[in-house]
Parts: sequence; C-alpha cells; structure tokens
Amino acid sequence: MFTGTAVFDLLLPGVSRSLKAKRSYVRPIVAALRRFEVSAAEVGALDLHGRAEIGVAVVAAEAAHVREVLDSCERLVATRPETELLSVHRHLHNTND
Repeated sequence: MFTGTAVFDLLLPGVSRSLKAKRSYVRPIVAALRRFEVSAAEVGALDLHGRAEIGVAVVAAEAAHVREVLDSCERLVATRPETELLSVHRHLHNTND
C-alpha cells in the first residue's frame, strides 16, 4: 500500500480581501480535486486572505498510480487562471516506511 500527499501553496487575486472572497476561490478548486477521488481540503494559511494552502491525499496499491493521481492534481491546480501556484510539496510513503 502506498500513500501520497501534496500541499499546494497558492497566491489568490488581490480582490480576495475577506475570508468569504477567499472561500469563493478555494471551494471550487477543492471540489475539482475531489473528482480525482482524493481527499482534499484547505490545510494552511487559513488566516491569510491572499494565500491558500490546499492539501491532497491519495492511497493506492502501486506507487506509480499515486504519482499519476498527484500529477493530475498538480496540473489541475497549476492551470487555474484565477490563482498562481507558488509551490508544491509532495511525499510518497509505503507500508515499509
């Protein structure tokens, strides 16, 4: 069994000056990520209006499948025109770790 995680650090548009405006950008991204059958949530920068950290976790029988799913998630987040992807931190673990 393999598990993979990714944390996406996003820069939000300047108009997201309230938490309500921030949610209007984060919610659709999290919903789109869940279509890949992953767990996804806002996990950091919760009190910053112009930034967001979204975490994704996936479990699979093969490491290659975990990498493939995380690659798809990263492509989705990177191509969102309303946000800028600043960095991605990925980890892959297996049951022998």
